[in-house]
Amino acid sequence: MPAVSVRHLAKSYGEKAAVNDVNFEVEKGEVFALLGPNGAGKTTTIEILEGFRARSGGDVETLGVDPAQRSTQRWLRTRIGVVLQELAVEPFYSVRQVLTRNAGYYPSPRPVDEVIELIGLKEKADERVKKLSGGQQRRLDVGLGIIGNPELLFLDEPTTGLDPSGRRASWDLIRQLAASGTTVMLTTHYMDEVEALADRVAVLFNAEIVASGTPTAIGGRDSGTVTIRFALPEGVAPSDIPAAVSAVDDGIVQISTDDELRVLHDLTGWALEQHYVLPGLSVSRVSLEDIYLNLTRADQ
Repeated sequence: MPAVSVRHLAKSYGEKAAVNDVNFEVEKGEVFALLGPNGAGKTTTIEILEGFRARSGGDVETLGVDPAQRSTQRWLRTRIGVVLQELAVEPFYSVRQVLTRNAGYYPSPRPVDEVIELIGLKEKADERVKKLSGGQQRRLDVGLGIIGNPELLFLDEPTTGLDPSGRRASWDLIRQLAASGTTVMLTTHYMDEVEALADRVAVLFNAEIVASGTPTAIGGRDSGTVTIRFALPEGVAPSDIPAAVSAVDDGIVQISTDDELRVLHDLTGWALEQHYVLPGLSVSRVSLEDIYLNLTRADQ
């Protein structure tokens, strides 16, 4: 049984469709990224999965139950964690007090000190929330999301406002949670975050899923044109290279090809035979950000 199952989900507000015929599944223990521009329907979809918003049509199961079913809503709330972009936290409570208070809402919470350690606030455990920096408050938000030891964790842009060090620490925590069996459903606008964390991705645009797959394969990313780059060896002319050169810019050769393996074979064989070094040799595909922007173009 998947952790989340969505079949033909629809939600309308009057004549406006917020989501329309949306389908996807989230397997237990994976990190699943739901992407899309503002207004695409991400928040509506997530709130339906959490049981905070009613749907207009379709079938939804979260941890095996219908999140709209009142008889199981309390059960579900004790088994999911939610980290919103902004949480209302009492500013005069300490970090420890806030976490201890929230831990009491769950049947089997994580130990408070363990959570404080996980979110990197050990030195701030007795500091009042109002004295924390923005990044530290964001870490506390994550702590509140995991204090209940959830089976399924919803993360809404969890690293917004964090510096690079804080982002990497958050990524490590998410990986650790997933490795321990927690299913994570993530929304973010950072494509590097998706590539670092997500097992699978779905892109929402104009209320519909327009693509889904792994970060490396979505939108045909694994089979499209690649660009091979290297510095032109001394004494070598572009015409000497055994491949069709697309451009030479400031001594850097660029070759665009759909036949990556053959071109690399020819290049490296030629370089070895002629005793050339190909400094900075690299192979790059179209970026995930480019795929995402192409999928969510307003003119398509």
